[in-house]
Amino acid sequence: RAAEPGPAGEAQGEGPRWSGQLLIGHDGKLRRRPADRAVPPVGASRACSSCVRAADVKDACAQCDRLVCQSCSRLCSCCNTVTCSLCSTVDYGDVGEQVLCNGCSVFQV
Repeated sequence: RAAEPGPAGEAQGEGPRWSGQLLIGHDGKLRRRPADRAVPPVGASRACSSCVRAADVKDACAQCDRLVCQSCSRLCSCCNTVTCSLCSTVDYGDVGEQVLCNGCSVFQV
């Protein structure tokens, strides 16, 4: 029997769906990054990882969590997540240019 979606949009028998960077705990299980680590501490660099301009704290790559400014960030045309230039590729296909994050580019042939 096929799995049916549960109350939170999860398939029965599956765990939660993860997004963003995960950490491996001491027990070997995947864990989310603690919320207090999402914002860099006071005095930490808030420069864009690509061009070293000041970056808004809200603009972080969904794949590697590096800070990116608005001019260096790329929006994945498949899942609409913000990515940096290292974590995305541009597909020059018949449709035109498509920016794909590393997660979505695996499924594009």
